[in-house]
Amino acid sequence: MLKISNLTKTYIKGRIEIPALKDVSFEVNEGEYISIIGKSGSGKSTLLNLIGGLDSASSGHIFFKDKDLSSMKRSELALHRRFNVGMIFQSFNLIPSKTATENIMLALAFGGVPRNKRKPKAQELLEQVGLKSRMTHKPSELSGGETQRVAIARALANNPSVLLADEPTGNLDSATSGEIMDLITKLNKDKGLTVLLVTHDMETAEAVSDRNIRLVDGKVAE
Repeated sequence: MLKISNLTKTYIKGRIEIPALKDVSFEVNEGEYISIIGKSGSGKSTLLNLIGGLDSASSGHIFFKDKDLSSMKRSELALHRRFNVGMIFQSFNLIPSKTATENIMLALAFGGVPRNKRKPKAQELLEQVGLKSRMTHKPSELSGGETQRVAIARALANNPSVLLADEPTGNLDSATSGEIMDLITKLNKDKGLTVLLVTHDMETAEAVSDRNIRLVDGKVAE
């Protein structure tokens, strides 16, 4: 499903080059659960952002179902973000003024779902992640775990092929973190959803993933 080939990303600040990824290559099969592990600054989030089409590589290629992201136009990358990948962030990134249902309805609107089908679909997704009784609550009225569940439901709104999770439990306590990881694992095992999880927690990675990819200073460690 996913092939990363000689991927390099370098940021330029003034006259200084800051390498984030250096000649990274690996493949991901459909339905796999992959953990990308490494210390802060190792390039984990940069890699996820490139796969998600949020940033562009300095060199190398990302093939998603044989289509090269590096040759895509902005409009094509927007479609990739909308329909191919679902992204979960550590900071949730929900709209504070909207309810859980409305946050997901907005994602469905961007996905072209007809207006009359958005609310029932959003409610169905919230029920799937265990939030049947919290649909009309705004993010400020939800716990951290509930807020992340809304974010997961939003990531699933347009039936993505890959779930990209960037430290999804980083702002949660250990018990809530376990619940969120169980939910992501269930999506992988029961629905066959391909998962790429960014984490610095080796114990979590070993417990949930099919295999791990370890980054050290922007390179894949052997």
